Amino acid sequence: MSDRTEAMLGKYRVLDLTDEKGLLCGKMLGDLGADVIKIEKPGGDSARNIGPFYHDIPDPEKSLFWFAFNTNKRGITLDIETVQGQGILKKLVRSADFVIESFPPGYLDSLGLGYSSLNGINPRVIVAAITPFGQTGPYKDFKGSDLVCMALSGHVYLTGDPERPPVRVTMPQAYLHAASEATVGALFAHWHRERTGHGQFVDVSAQECATWACFHSQMMWDMNNVNMKRHGAWRRLGFRTARTLFPCKDGYVCFIMFGGHIGAKGQRRLVEWMDSEGMADDFLRNFDWISFDAGTFDEELANKLEPRWSEFFATKTKAELFDGAIRLQYMMAPVNTTENILENAQLESRDYWVEVQHPELDTTITYPGAPYKSSEQPWEIWRRAPLIGEHNEEIYRYELGFSEEEIAALREAKVI
Repeated sequence: MSDRTEAMLGKYRVLDLTDEKGLLCGKMLGDLGADVIKIEKPGGDSARNIGPFYHDIPDPEKSLFWFAFNTNKRGITLDIETVQGQGILKKLVRSADFVIESFPPGYLDSLGLGYSSLNGINPRVIVAAITPFGQTGPYKDFKGSDLVCMALSGHVYLTGDPERPPVRVTMPQAYLHAASEATVGALFAHWHRERTGHGQFVDVSAQECATWACFHSQMMWDMNNVNMKRHGAWRRLGFRTARTLFPCKDGYVCFIMFGGHIGAKGQRRLVEWMDSEGMADDFLRNFDWISFDAGTFDEELANKLEPRWSEFFATKTKAELFDGAIRLQYMMAPVNTTENILENAQLESRDYWVEVQHPELDTTITYPGAPYKSSEQPWEIWRRAPLIGEHNEEIYRYELGFSEEEIAALREAKVI
């Protein structure tokens, strides 16, 4: 790891005991240069069975989910439910700066591997635990899927069409929020450790993290005394709802009407464009956009305006409408598909996408890159996700000092 010591977290080691609920935390620390050791049970982590898979071939070594959240980690296998496995983990903790885990509350304590035990071995160690509901409270022993955590956070209530029951957020979110906040919490604890020399326990609840991400709904009450509800393709503007998602030739665009001195210029130009193609009538040509208030217009006016936008937008592509928005200064953005994102000129210009070598597949795979850029010690992907037990020899033999015979015995006993 000598070539990574100059990275932002290059001097620090992380033991990653998480499953799919916390893998992003280890990845984020690893992307900042930390030496992250992903510890899996013999045979592989459960997250390896989550699809989609490379070329749609179900295989624990070809999970794209696993690939995505385990870059920059080394991987070992270890059964921490065995006495020998517990002893090995304690040896690893002696040189660790962070331990991240996502077991049910009390599980590691039952193995003699809880925070008090690890802190006794290494007083500087920071342990971050990611669970559905945290380590305390009446729900602490409940299981919680992404859907459960998102529903209890209030997100699901706000997702979907107004005339239908709530629906789940399409992409699992709760544990990505939780793992991200675990990273933040661990780094705050690290800052405290640098000042005091003491580690600490960081308790992360996925429900709480998802609730935190839903604060915009509380602000709507504070501003307007209105509780947000599901609006589907519509959006609440002040005390009214307005359609914001419109179909076009090749998908959808998000368009928001604004008047007054800020919005009138762009709206007039959009109408002029429509008029040049014979798609603006007297109503639009003579409309007073200076007096238009997006927060107070009524349903009757909405029913006049929205069909006119829809008719025009349906004749254009997302790119044509977005180019028009930039040129004419009205408020619109394309609703990008995955393919659109991959081909996005802005992301390409900032070298967002990263090509990662997968020698075992004899190919490279394109990965999302840095969520930010820093002038010193930049974020980086330098290693693809580990294969099952890929670094057993490297860590057990050359770092912990086990002989070949001892490693073979551990393997035979299914400790590793």
